[in-house]
Amino acid sequence: MLSSPPMAVASERSTSYRSSAVRPRPFTLVRQGIGELLSRRRLIRYLVQADLKKKGSDTILGNVWWVVDPLLQMLVYVVLVSVIFAKPQPDYALLVFSAILPWKWFNSSITDGIASVVGMERIIKQINFPKLVLPVAAVLAGIANFFFGLIPLAVMIALFYPDRASLWLLTIPIVAAVQLLMTLPIALVVAAVNVFYRDVGNVARHVLRLFFYVSPGIYTVDVLQKAAEHYPFLKVFLVLNPWVVLFTSYHNIIYGGPDGKTPPSAPEWGGLAIVAVVSLVLLAGAILFFKRLEPTFAKVL
Repeated sequence: MLSSPPMAVASERSTSYRSSAVRPRPFTLVRQGIGELLSRRRLIRYLVQADLKKKGSDTILGNVWWVVDPLLQMLVYVVLVSVIFAKPQPDYALLVFSAILPWKWFNSSITDGIASVVGMERIIKQINFPKLVLPVAAVLAGIANFFFGLIPLAVMIALFYPDRASLWLLTIPIVAAVQLLMTLPIALVVAAVNVFYRDVGNVARHVLRLFFYVSPGIYTVDVLQKAAEHYPFLKVFLVLNPWVVLFTSYHNIIYGGPDGKTPPSAPEWGGLAIVAVVSLVLLAGAILFFKRLEPTFAKVL
């Protein structure tokens, strides 16, 4: 049986929290943040388990929604694009599902990350512990749900799209790992900013929705490339948007080529490597940003 949150956090409390008049150097704060995450693995595991248990008990179907919800979203887009707009795309349901599943993980990670610190207001005021574990745990909790959502994907491929089955499906965890690296720094920043500006959650919902529609998720990347010919600003977006690489990689290994006739192929290895390296740099910056603001959390909350 899981212990109460205050007791679990208290058991992970550092033996010494020393104050100093000297402002810590950036490298020191980043190293301290990484050390806190590594030393609080048991606390992070508890928070992840508690989050999964809470979400599973809040609804009748529990975690089964990670199977049902993406299937329902897929149905909506299939009806909208294939039936109403009458734009044929071979095996369009599989194309959409291969994008909805990772995006649902990203969207829930950012949404939960935003509320991760303010949601623990009472505990933060009572106990001194590294708050960095809160948004990290919120992001990690989505991993289990993401892989749980791969079950209907496997069923779809086995029953309806056996020609799409390939060994490239085994590279899904690699693409997911890069997505995790990309998500963490965003979650850390929005979690810290939300402590001071509670409008972050409302703004994020609209930004995320817009970002999904202008990323090649429910359509292939060649559609966005054609649009960039008429709207030059999209060319910059194509280069800077990590979801162009991620969605294309998921499409490649699950769906295949943009024409819907090319069999599944390798993910965008080069793009994934760039996204991973940039994400690591941003993660260091996000940890620094979070650690700079962390001492004021208890006062503001």
